[in-house]
Amino acid sequence: MDNVIKLSHGDGGKHTEELIKNIFYKYFNNDLLVKGQDATIFQAANNKLAFTTDSFVVKPVFFSGGNIGKLAVCGTINDLIVSGASPLYLSAGFIIEEGFSLENLNKIVKSMSETCLESGVSIITGDTKVVEKGKVDGIFINTSGIGIVLERYKQKPIKEGDKIIVTGNIGDHGTTIAIERYDIKVKDKIKSDCASLYPFTEIIKDNYDSIKIMRDPTRGGLATVLHEFSNLCELGIHLMEEDIPIDRGVIAVNELLGFDPLYMACEGRMVIVVEASEAENILKKIQEFNGGKNAKIIGEFIKESRNTIFIENYFGGKRILPPLEGNMLPRIC
Repeated sequence: MDNVIKLSHGDGGKHTEELIKNIFYKYFNNDLLVKGQDATIFQAANNKLAFTTDSFVVKPVFFSGGNIGKLAVCGTINDLIVSGASPLYLSAGFIIEEGFSLENLNKIVKSMSETCLESGVSIITGDTKVVEKGKVDGIFINTSGIGIVLERYKQKPIKEGDKIIVTGNIGDHGTTIAIERYDIKVKDKIKSDCASLYPFTEIIKDNYDSIKIMRDPTRGGLATVLHEFSNLCELGIHLMEEDIPIDRGVIAVNELLGFDPLYMACEGRMVIVVEASEAENILKKIQEFNGGKNAKIIGEFIKESRNTIFIENYFGGKRILPPLEGNMLPRIC
């Protein structure tokens, strides 16, 4: 590891993993932390609880489909949801630059309130700090969340033949941030998928027995989540390119910028590993919900090519999908 922090240490890929293992796990080492889950699950009295925290530094603060406040609430709720928990309460910490618009702060906090209301959660504690102009870029927000783990959900070992479902188009959020940050003129109306995954809980909770693991593909996108899964079970992954739902406009913008949408952040999607026998049934349930109409089964786990992910296109050509090593796009969340 280098002697200074680089932007790549925050992109969710290889360098982020090295930073966490070499410094944070070294000094904060405990059995709960080193599991590396989106939310830590622990026993408290008669309930299993899930607890998570996240900080949001997205630039620009307002973007098509959301803003830093909505993103902060959704991001924390979603980390609880994919851990099999029903979200209860959040905290919110604000670091605000001197001179930041009160009108914009009102819009941000209002969107946080509305998103909480839609997901049945409350912000019950918080903190506010104001720093001198130029010492922070407008506003940064930290949110933490706690929820009760639903009894039927338990992360289970991934096996050969298990299927992978994504609940909608990927790469929309990261691409939206790139368009607005770099003022790219596009014909298609591309907007962030920023949304709470809370509605999906009711849809799939009766199928938790058949669900192995769930993740939300934020930093590092779909590809990074799939590498996490592959390393966890030491199996390979076979993806069908034509089955991965990506908007044509998103593909075009990423080609223009030299990015790959498979590594671009999503902020309202789930990646779910399910038993093969129940995959079509679960997919159908998700597709019946408006927010999941573009959901697809995108691939499966295989014994061949352990810890390797490859994509097959419609004419049989194959390419390896490597782990994220370079810096894609900083400050997307």
